[in-house]
Amino acid sequence: MAHPENKGLILGVVAGAAGISLALFYWKRYGGRGYLLGIPELFAKEPSTVQDNQGAVNVLQGRQLQILDKLSSLLKSVDELKEEVKQLKAAIPKLEEQIREELKEKHDARRVSPQHKSLKRRKSETSKGAGDYPSSEEAESEGGYITAHTDTEVESEDERIWKHSNAVTVKYTQEADELLSLLQRADALRCGSESDNQEGFRLLRDREELYGNKVEFLWRLARAYGDMFDMVNDAEEKKNYANDGKNIAEKAVQLDDLSSKSHQWYAIMCGYVSEFDSVQNKIKNGYLFKEHLDRAIELDPRDPLQYYLLGRWCYAVSQLSWIERKVAATLFGNPPAATIQEALQNFLKAEEMHPGYSKYNYVFLAKCYKDLGQKVDALKYCDAASAIVSVTKEDKEAQKDLEALLASLRPL
Repeated sequence: MAHPENKGLILGVVAGAAGISLALFYWKRYGGRGYLLGIPELFAKEPSTVQDNQGAVNVLQGRQLQILDKLSSLLKSVDELKEEVKQLKAAIPKLEEQIREELKEKHDARRVSPQHKSLKRRKSETSKGAGDYPSSEEAESEGGYITAHTDTEVESEDERIWKHSNAVTVKYTQEADELLSLLQRADALRCGSESDNQEGFRLLRDREELYGNKVEFLWRLARAYGDMFDMVNDAEEKKNYANDGKNIAEKAVQLDDLSSKSHQWYAIMCGYVSEFDSVQNKIKNGYLFKEHLDRAIELDPRDPLQYYLLGRWCYAVSQLSWIERKVAATLFGNPPAATIQEALQNFLKAEEMHPGYSKYNYVFLAKCYKDLGQKVDALKYCDAASAIVSVTKEDKEAQKDLEALLASLRPL
């Protein structure tokens, strides 16, 4: 069974009987095609009392300014772990050659070093103490003994240095290979059934202590927590998986601000956590979602999933009512702003990058065209969505939305 990449960002604001809730959905590829997992409502109404949060506004604005300052000095993106391991393996022969050269230079230097000469001189003077000049036999013995003895010491030390350096290199390479094998295994398990997903989660969780400082490991572990969040039904379990996953994704972002996947999964986990948060924190997590998704796109503009997620965010924001925007402005100063046209462009971008990427992407393309009054285009994408057989849970939820949309476009 396919499993989604993201399910759930809620940005909720309510004034009296009115409220907002921004929902983010995620998917993953199944059989060469992407699927999305949806939740029933983008805008779940939730009563609450709005309080003055000007302090929170200042804190958020300060954080945004810090992020903008950091963006100006960012370095170029690092390669994925495979590329790093590949480069490491390619560098090992050069490293070995360099070590050999350094040891050879050190060996040559020690053979003519002052200490070596002093040792010869002291041996010679000691031999002369018995007479004016040493015999030729003694001289030959002296020179031969000292040279052989010193060279043996140097070669022995050089050999130890070389063995240690070589052992360190081999150990590092083995560890890198083991980590790469682990990550490949986790990725493969995630493409399988729910039981495979659970096995992948346990596989990563059990090795957190060993690889907890590796970014490529951490964002995958956060992703696995997201998978577990989706599979369980108990509210308390879901809340725990969401919080743990968010903390791990945040650590990944802190370790490497240039990791697109770390930012992507931090945004996703903010969405999960928001389902159990207060109205104020729902809004805060909504802003965090947008901030880190934008960063993920900046770092990796080739991922169609990120444009789909941004399209969902833009579409949800475009549907906010006047009172909902006023409440958001009261809490955070600047309410989120986006248009149907912006949402449409992001959905089209995802489709352009990966035609037939998901049934849900087609459904939201149809919704955008319907809202823009372009019924022909809306029906075109409804037909495209209908052509995708509903196999997964995400497909079936997308089908429900599609049927409601078709009813409004083709009334009886």
